Amino acid sequence: MTQLALIIDLNVCVGCHACVTSCKEWNTSGWAGPMTDFNPYGENPTGTFFNRVQTFEIGVFPNTETVHFPKSCLHCEEPPCVPVCPTGASYKREKDGIVLVDYDKCIGCKYCSWACPYGARELDEKQKVMKKCTLCVDRIYDQKLPEAERRPACVMSCPTSARLFGDIHDPDSEVSVTIRESGGYQLMPEWGTKPANHYLPRRKTRITLHRDELERADNPLKKEGILPAPPADQKTLDETTSW
Repeated sequence: MTQLALIIDLNVCVGCHACVTSCKEWNTSGWAGPMTDFNPYGENPTGTFFNRVQTFEIGVFPNTETVHFPKSCLHCEEPPCVPVCPTGASYKREKDGIVLVDYDKCIGCKYCSWACPYGARELDEKQKVMKKCTLCVDRIYDQKLPEAERRPACVMSCPTSARLFGDIHDPDSEVSVTIRESGGYQLMPEWGTKPANHYLPRRKTRITLHRDELERADNPLKKEGILPAPPADQKTLDETTSW
């Protein structure tokens, strides 16, 4: 069975939110819309989003990193949101594995949001129905679009190509090859939901600097008094320090 999914490369995601805004634009005016915002600005903004980018700072100074983490419905192969729905509004399509919501059946009870361990379901405050990422199902099958554009809006808009789209059950597809070769992983696999979406891990980059660059007055490491000591075999300032 085909299983369409997104592959997100955390190493090249820059947190620009292009995927968020393009998703909002396409789906608000499309098959899955509207995506209501009664209070989009201010201290406690509210609104319906299918895709969000969360930004974290990890590590302990000075060894910290900023991680941008896009998150949407993972289109699980064993979606816990489907069996808990009392009206059958939440369902998983057999032909492509996409998890969708039938708005005509949804009563907004929020059972699906409680069952989802990823927080991917949201209640539209205007329509009073649960909404989520559809993988732009109305776009990827639109025969009026050129074949190259039959991809989710978030994939089309990403400036760093951090998002891939395809069939993870096809071993020869771009997404399957990328998962195998780049160590793609599922989010929280211990829940047994078998998320279709995968993430590619961040790769460590080794930085090499000249000692005199490290000793510059504006180097924050020097200001904090934690300038790393040169290697034992380093004789001159022209040598380099790596970590």
